[in-house]
Amino acid sequence: MKYLKTDDKKCKGCKICVETCSTLYFKENVSEKSRIVVERKKGSDYHLVACNQCGVCVSECPALALTVNKLGVVMLNARLCIGCLACVAVCPSGAMRYYQGALSPIKCIACGACAKNCPEGALEIFEEEK
Repeated sequence: MKYLKTDDKKCKGCKICVETCSTLYFKENVSEKSRIVVERKKGSDYHLVACNQCGVCVSECPALALTVNKLGVVMLNARLCIGCLACVAVCPSGAMRYYQGALSPIKCIACGACAKNCPEGALEIFEEEK
């Protein structure tokens, strides 16, 4: 199983991961279009929100637009998505995201670009046997 492992204790809130993600997939630095979120917690602490590939959303998708690939990564087929946002509603971590004007939700696919660019080492691609 492949997923993005996060370490909130190392996150300094620079949001380079957010910029990397939105720029990679949407060619613009717009935080709403990032598949990873940096939330400010009480004080100066931060919380990283990214899909842990739990698969809860897959069984809720009436259009069968969500599947799990051979690496255990939940993938969204935007061509099959009907935009009902049931996946967003059931996501236990809030990692299935929707931004205004999108035709379908977005989610982390554990590509690793954000982890490569994180100066604090708060993100890491992790693979484990199922």
